[in-house]
Amino acid sequence: MASPIPARFTPQSILVIKLRHHGDMLLTTPVINALRARYPDAHIDVLLYKETRPMLEAHPAIRQLHIIDRSWKKEGSLQKLRHELALLSAVRACRYDLVVNLADQWRSAIITGLSGAAVRIGFAYRKRDNALWRWCHNQRVPTTQHHQLHTVEQNMSALAPLGIDVTDAVASMHFSEADRQKVAALLAQQQIAGPFIVLQPTSRWVFKCWDDEKMAQLIAALSDEGHTLVLTAAPDKKELAMIAHIQSLCSTSRVVSLAGQLSLPQLAALIDAAQLFIGVDSAPMHMAAALDTPCLALFGPTKLQHWRPWGNNNRVIWAGDYAPLPSPDSIDTRTEQRYLSAIPVADVLTAARSYLHE
Repeated sequence: MASPIPARFTPQSILVIKLRHHGDMLLTTPVINALRARYPDAHIDVLLYKETRPMLEAHPAIRQLHIIDRSWKKEGSLQKLRHELALLSAVRACRYDLVVNLADQWRSAIITGLSGAAVRIGFAYRKRDNALWRWCHNQRVPTTQHHQLHTVEQNMSALAPLGIDVTDAVASMHFSEADRQKVAALLAQQQIAGPFIVLQPTSRWVFKCWDDEKMAQLIAALSDEGHTLVLTAAPDKKELAMIAHIQSLCSTSRVVSLAGQLSLPQLAALIDAAQLFIGVDSAPMHMAAALDTPCLALFGPTKLQHWRPWGNNNRVIWAGDYAPLPSPDSIDTRTEQRYLSAIPVADVLTAARSYLHE
């Protein structure tokens, strides 16, 4: 059993580790924010995958980001080893007092174990119940309740050995003034000067998407009521093709597309300026919730308990309320089937109006 952390423990240098996707990285911000609140004078760094850096690079509480580039493995074993050793050397040079490992990979555990930190917190995963994992983490937090918890609550539970409670956990998304100005210029180019709604119909997984025809019907109805709509998507060929198809089904001039034109921080600046965000289960949905922009999230066979938008200014419309859904664990993520099809346009429109007419 790990020894209790002394009440007087006040780390001066902290490393948080999470190696996952964009949305997962945003949902680590409650941990970062809680650590900043408890240890206001400490340096806080984060280790993450290179492609997810935009989610945290503007966070004011973070001193620096340590990067793992997943393309290292393409460079051959020797060069990959050099990169890994350089990363470990950079971590050790920071002389961390505290490492909070929110990841389940062996790579993150070994970096934690060799960091030199006096306090090394990790999760007591059943699949990692062995001597090496225990050596890497001298504080291990049970995961037995994780299946009942939101991802934010799971992450926050790692701070229990420090006496930090999950209560009032707040996610945040940050962007620069340059990002705000870039978005303002793009909106001006599109002659959008008043309120607008952001619609994010796409996900990298098609099974999380609503029907293009229904999205077009929603756009038509909102446009008829005088609302301006801005479509967004990642710069991915499939996502851009979906946006183009939705646009082809729309006859209104009150919808414009900024799909593929924005970085993630710029997308955050756009969402922050919107009167409403409507989208599917995706990183932008988590961004809207973190920015406290009213958020209407369309969900299918995803673990809703883990991935619903975190915050108080949002609403979920779940396809499972309209038709049977398969278990999330049984989904072939490559499928072209759209499980959100059962969600009626009328219910999404009614929910949107409830925000727009407040």
